[in-house]
Amino acid sequence: MLESIKAFFTAEMVTDIISAAIGLVVFFLLYLLIKKIAKKILTKKEKPQVIPTVVRIIRYIIYVLLVIYILGVFNIDVSALLGAAGIVGVAVSFASQTSLSNIISGFFIVSEHALKIGDFITVEGISGTVDAIDLLSVKIKTPDNQMVRIPNEKILNTNLQNTSFYPTRRINVTIPLNRRTDLEYALAIAKEVPAKCPNVLSEPEPIIYYDGFNEAGINLVIAVWLNNSDLFVVRNQVHMAIKKSFEEANIEIAYPRLELHTKS
Repeated sequence: MLESIKAFFTAEMVTDIISAAIGLVVFFLLYLLIKKIAKKILTKKEKPQVIPTVVRIIRYIIYVLLVIYILGVFNIDVSALLGAAGIVGVAVSFASQTSLSNIISGFFIVSEHALKIGDFITVEGISGTVDAIDLLSVKIKTPDNQMVRIPNEKILNTNLQNTSFYPTRRINVTIPLNRRTDLEYALAIAKEVPAKCPNVLSEPEPIIYYDGFNEAGINLVIAVWLNNSDLFVVRNQVHMAIKKSFEEANIEIAYPRLELHTKS
């Protein structure tokens, strides 16, 4: 056993192992250097959302170069391996078409700047905060703390709603009023609601308008602007202010109800 080990670890083999170890260290340092430079450049260009994707691409390239280097150190015929890989590649080429399409779509997504990490997006009814933009997919975290993986190709080929793209947004709150309501009086009371909500923006100005009839009467809409980060705070403020203001003004909100009339 000892003789076999001695026969294996010849002077040439030890030299090759040392060369491979040195190469491993050099490639690792090269990876750290290139990653640092890429992050610095992308940060200056205000593109931090693409940093994770670029870092992954750099890492994969370094891995491939390192494997080729180590194979060369140990005098392993790379062409033979590539030939075998070519045979396997034919077998998996059909399966890889989708992955290639997702990779290409990922580059378009990054270059288009339609979303970034931290944005709240909706794709085909699925909503969540962007956690990662990878080569094959975008990973989002839903409001109930679930991870959803959306292929890049799907994001590129469907309607993407990015709620966080602009710093402000508008919400519309509909108030159903019954047919007996004094519309001018109700409109005047509704105009006082936004001022009672501390997180509602004064610019752009809130919009108050009637928007069609309902089963009970007519719909009154209060549309207010807010910062994206204040969405749920403003929703609560507006609904509470509406209820309090309309109750104090003795204006009835037409909740859905069923009335039965009997004939004697």
